[in-house]
Amino acid sequence: MCWRSVLCGGVFVIAGKRGQKDDWDIYSFHINSTVTSRYATTVITSRVANRMNESKEIEFHVRIPKNAFISKFRMFIDGQVYDGVVKAKEQAQQQYTEAVSRGESAGLVSSVGRTLEEFKTSVTVAAHKKVTFELTYEELMKRTHGKYELQIHARPMQPVSDFKVDVHIHEEAGISFINVKGDLSTKALANAWVYFYPTVNQQKMCDSCSDQGMNGDLVIVYDVNRDNGLGHIKKSDGYFVHHFAPSDLPRVPKNVVFVIDQSGSMRGRKILQTRTALFHILNDLAEDDYFGLITFDGNIFHWKRELVQANSKNLESAKNFASNIQARGSTDINQALLQGARMLNDHRREGSASILILLTDGDPTSGVTNLENIQSNVRQAIAGKFPLYCLGFGFDVNFNFLEKMSLQNNGVARRIYEDSDADLQLKGFYEEVATPLLTDVTMIYVGGTNLTQTNFSQYYNGSEIVVAGEITDNNIETFTPQVVGISVRMDSQYSSRVWAYLTVKQLLDKELQLSGPEKEKVKKEALELSLKYSFVTPLTSMVVTKPPGENTDVLHKPKEGKTPQRWQPPVDQSFSRQYLAPSIHLSGSPIGEYHKHKKTEINEMLHNLYF
Repeated sequence: MCWRSVLCGGVFVIAGKRGQKDDWDIYSFHINSTVTSRYATTVITSRVANRMNESKEIEFHVRIPKNAFISKFRMFIDGQVYDGVVKAKEQAQQQYTEAVSRGESAGLVSSVGRTLEEFKTSVTVAAHKKVTFELTYEELMKRTHGKYELQIHARPMQPVSDFKVDVHIHEEAGISFINVKGDLSTKALANAWVYFYPTVNQQKMCDSCSDQGMNGDLVIVYDVNRDNGLGHIKKSDGYFVHHFAPSDLPRVPKNVVFVIDQSGSMRGRKILQTRTALFHILNDLAEDDYFGLITFDGNIFHWKRELVQANSKNLESAKNFASNIQARGSTDINQALLQGARMLNDHRREGSASILILLTDGDPTSGVTNLENIQSNVRQAIAGKFPLYCLGFGFDVNFNFLEKMSLQNNGVARRIYEDSDADLQLKGFYEEVATPLLTDVTMIYVGGTNLTQTNFSQYYNGSEIVVAGEITDNNIETFTPQVVGISVRMDSQYSSRVWAYLTVKQLLDKELQLSGPEKEKVKKEALELSLKYSFVTPLTSMVVTKPPGENTDVLHKPKEGKTPQRWQPPVDQSFSRQYLAPSIHLSGSPIGEYHKHKKTEINEMLHNLYF
């Protein structure tokens, strides 16, 4: 079965040779995910038996969230435990090379999908023997649109007699609501347990699976209670984690400029989807917002030279402009972004938040084409005054270039996937930044040290700021948090791993922006932390230890490539309307259990589009 999150669950597949369905038997398949204060640790355990009279190669194939770090992998064979070991990439590569030089085949197949990464290894299992695979990965869940979304995704590819999924959510602040792709909800709870134990027959009721087992997504959506003050601070073993997400603040009016690539490569579906998304976005602008539209190919085209108010007359005119966008010509990203930055710099409004959004699908081909020069020009033009968000359309775009430029300007880069819902992806991203509540946010911790990022250009409604650090001398008495920001009203064991996770992620972002000795220094810090906490990151790999004579695999965390293999969703993710749904227990009490024959509700819950 497949399921869907900000803990975007993994796909887990074990397979022998194609066409030999009876070579192996997955007799137990368990997924256990524990979320503690928004930090998710997921363990996937599968037990496989070789029922044949000869040795068979069994493959372990797992998809995990892109933002997750694998922290443990082990195999149990004949009473022996074989652990994967996280090493620096160079050391891991050396071990891999030595295995190849001995004539042993070794390798990893990995690809980049929309939200998942793939890891693969295999082991030979003797006749009538068993092997247990156990994978652990960790991720800090990100709050978007006012909720956390936990995705569980699994495809055993055959019915399993012992199939169990357990998700335990522990939140000290209490759970304000929780849904399992249906109408289940509750108030003011501290703990939740969602379980799914389908029988073999139920696993065969998937519309398109028959004897091939299950294929679908289970999505758990929840949020926590909030006091709208300083937020929730968890202290443990000399560390702290601070979750800050006030929602009772008035929105800050925004100034937003959309810079749209209309070069020849955007022709067809991409430009149609861009137009559709722009219509949705323009409809969502508030009347106290100001906005601008720039399209570009080898030339720059302004709808208006200056920002204008989002009143009905201007919005109608902007929609007419958007409907006439035509793909043609080359790509001058440098001049387009400089023009967008100029418009925002020329229209500074007290008590407002400015945002620059770029949508492109290719490399710069005219004007300034040197990537470092473009990044330098844009950084000087923005000068830290507002964030730049870069949306890369498709797989041909130079995503590393966009990512670095966004990070240098307090923004993020996203890849927009060219499929039937690309316009919804664009609209969904915009909605994440559509309602700023605070600008120039600084998190101050008297008595805190080794802090993760503490300065944020803007805080958006429905999101969350997370800061972690150490408490100086473990003295809680002297530890005092403060939050300083600007709104329209004014001028606020677990802990150590969250701190390490955030620190490594932020060091990797920083390393991307630097060069020379500074880059090496930051890279070294990130590597040391990755090794200390056994995280598989872009700087480390996991060497999979196997029985003597077995192939040696090195599991890498892939980076966004220029033209990676595209992940394709399963052909059919729908479930039979007679399917048994998961049950949910909150604070130890069962509530809202679905009935087996409530066909419509069950189908809505399990028939889930792929992201």
